[in-house]
Amino acid sequence: MRFPESFLFGSATAAYQVEGAAGADGRGPSIWDTFSHTPGKTWNGDTGDIACDHYHRWESDIDLMAGLGLQAYRFSIAWPRIVPTGRGAVNQAGLDFYSRLVDGMLERGIAPVATLYHWDLPQVLEDEGGWASRGTVAAFADYARIVAEALGDRVAMWGTLNEPWCSAYLGYGQGGHAPGRTEPAAALAAVHHLNLAHGRAVQALRAASDADVSVTLNFHVLRGAGEGSEDAVRRIDALANRAFTGPMLRGAYPADLIADTASVTDWGFVEDGDLRDIRQPLDVLGVNYYSTATVRLWDGTGEMQHADGHKAAGGTAWPGSDSVVEFVEQPGPYTAMGWNIAPEGLTELLVSLKEQFPEQTLMVTENGAAFDDDVSADGKVHDELRVDYLRRHFAAAHAAMEAGVDLRGYFVWSLLDNFEWGYGYAKRFGIVRVDFDTLERLPKDSARWYAELIRTRSLEPALPV
Repeated sequence: MRFPESFLFGSATAAYQVEGAAGADGRGPSIWDTFSHTPGKTWNGDTGDIACDHYHRWESDIDLMAGLGLQAYRFSIAWPRIVPTGRGAVNQAGLDFYSRLVDGMLERGIAPVATLYHWDLPQVLEDEGGWASRGTVAAFADYARIVAEALGDRVAMWGTLNEPWCSAYLGYGQGGHAPGRTEPAAALAAVHHLNLAHGRAVQALRAASDADVSVTLNFHVLRGAGEGSEDAVRRIDALANRAFTGPMLRGAYPADLIADTASVTDWGFVEDGDLRDIRQPLDVLGVNYYSTATVRLWDGTGEMQHADGHKAAGGTAWPGSDSVVEFVEQPGPYTAMGWNIAPEGLTELLVSLKEQFPEQTLMVTENGAAFDDDVSADGKVHDELRVDYLRRHFAAAHAAMEAGVDLRGYFVWSLLDNFEWGYGYAKRFGIVRVDFDTLERLPKDSARWYAELIRTRSLEPALPV
């Protein structure tokens, strides 16, 4: 099981999760600053104020990447560092930081893959309505232009949004992510405005840069359970997957999505010309995959199950279907997040995307796992569970390529243990351990395993660690 020489091996992080320096050099507050500083919103009251201090340690961090042989690094740019108030004055110090980071990567032979938005909306824009407001779209398109003009000659690939499903449904409907709102109609408005912001940003990026352009979606791989499960799967597929691929890749929202959510909104926020703007050619479709989900129609008896992998936060991530569809527990094994381990789901997803969009190039932009690993007596982190997880998922990706999927690369999540959103520092996804007291970095066995995979491009025989 060898990967072709053209296949890109990388790792990924997000700005708020690793950078720290929350108030440094002109950076403005984001919705995650506000949310994490609100009592009860994150585990142990953890915040991203310091995180991994990547803002000050970026040079040694990219030395670490180079030492592992990473060919690409997928990072996000913090909108509040560039335009602290969301629109208007540009903070040159913020642009300078990312310029240094990009130049440092290029000097070490690492391709910069930059995501414009990984959930850290400037708080000023949220105060004006956030993603539920159409005004945020224009601000995002202008921010995309600013960044592209500054870095577009050196970035290898742009990503507009990371997981807009999370931004819309968890941020505005379920309430477990910033800004913590529980308004079903606002969540669906956010879906549309994020889609529109993506399309307008693609246009701005292409006008200012010759780099490839992508978007990253977290696809839900669904299983049905029991009588009527086909309709349950259809409903959740519409909300989770086709609400984004429909307008982005086909130029229309699915009719069943509109019908399923008619009791929540009339979709009057969709204006003439919006769908034309949203549907823009993509060089790459980014695919994030972690686990599967099992759904069925609720029979109205007993307590409804909500095992969708997210902590209860008072609202719903499934507007229009939250009283119809229940998420049921799946068989293990599980990661420390409680997510089931199902590498075959990745193969299924990639093959399905090829069948739906046969001309679309794909890339795994996130895959990884949190486990409760720790430093052993020998001073190392023997994270055998993560090594096994990664080996099996890379094998699943390879199987999809054997089935004809045009898969161009794979980014392991995450390079570093970091601030895991509402879970604070309680969950460790990194292939490199971070001691959050000293901020010392320690590559785990999984990092050494990954370095060997990159060097040999082979999953056979079992690689040493």
